[in-house]
Order: sequence, then C-alpha cells, then structure tokens
Amino acid sequence: MGREAAIEYLAMKTDGAVSGERLIQSDLRELGAAAANLASHAIILTSSLGFGTTFFKFLASVAAIYLLILDRTNWKTNMLTALLIPYIFLSLPSVLFKFLRGDVGKWIAFITVVLRLFFPRRFPDWLELPGSLILLLVVAPKILANTVRDSTVVGAVICLVIGCYLLQEHIRASGGFRNSFTKKHGVSNSIGIILLLVYPTWCLVLKFL
Repeated sequence: MGREAAIEYLAMKTDGAVSGERLIQSDLRELGAAAANLASHAIILTSSLGFGTTFFKFLASVAAIYLLILDRTNWKTNMLTALLIPYIFLSLPSVLFKFLRGDVGKWIAFITVVLRLFFPRRFPDWLELPGSLILLLVVAPKILANTVRDSTVVGAVICLVIGCYLLQEHIRASGGFRNSFTKKHGVSNSIGIILLLVYPTWCLVLKFL
C-alpha cells in the first residue's frame, strides 16, 4: 500500500508539473499574440495619423543630405553620391518639396545657373550636386513630381534599391562588413546609409501589412 501511494503521489506531482508547464506555454503564446497585435495596431494607428511616414521621410532626407555633405571628404566617388539626388527627390517631405519647387527654388536654380555659366571659376565643386538637386526639384515634370512621389510602392522601391546599392558598395569599398563599422569615418557612413533604408522599408511594410 505504501509503495502504491508513493507511486500515485509521484504521478500526481508529475501531472501537476506538466500542467503548470503547459499553462506557462499557453500564457507565453497569448502574450506573444497580444504583443504582435499591439505592434500591428500601433503601426496602423501611426500610419493613419501620418506621423510615422512624415518622420521617416524627414529622417531619410537628413541622412541623405548628411551623406551628400561627406562626399568630398570620404567617398570620393561621384557615382555613389549622385544616387542621393533622386533619393532626396523622392523622400523629401511634402512641405519642403513644395517650398523648394516654388519661387524660392526657382531663384536658387537661376542663381546657380548664372554662376555656373558666367563665373565658373567662382563656382565651387561642392555645389554641383546640391545645385543639381535644386534644378531637378524645379524642372521635374508633374508626372515625376506628383505621380511617382505620391506612389508609395514605386518611390519606396526606388529608394530601397538605391539604399541597398549604396550599402553594398560602401561595404565593398571599406574592405568588408566589419571594416565598414570599424574604420575611420566608416561608422558614420554606415549608419547614414542604413538610415536610408528605414523610410522605404516602413512604406512597404505599411503597404502590404
């Protein structure tokens, strides 16, 4: 009898432990599902308010301009930095885009052209890409200025391709992934390029969520 009672007691303890483990696993699954729903609802709410997209647009534009400034000091490659011009064109926040596309941008473009034509020696090299950006903003046809920019998928895909291309070119120029985060100026460039990927990724996630 004593042996049977002991076996029964051990079986009850084992069943209790298994039941407790199952309850914990069930609770963890419910917590995971709740966290996923919370993240999904937060993304949807943020996108409906328009705050997330505007913020990431601003962040992407700042990162692209920052990388553009570093052009003459670090990269020394016109092909890479030239790709930042269409990226800024597609990611620039609507308020700044409309402002620079108006009379202010036209005056800046006019002065840029005059300086480049009649005073080429006084026109610094570092102004060529910013001047090209202003000209692109001013003279771009409406189909590019409105349709392509307003199309979330097309603009985001182009920005994502540019960002991925710049990242792999930077890693290759640095001598590997590790060097791109350890060499002098490598960290700042790498972080700037990674920030270029945030905006298009966010847009595509919202589109297909």
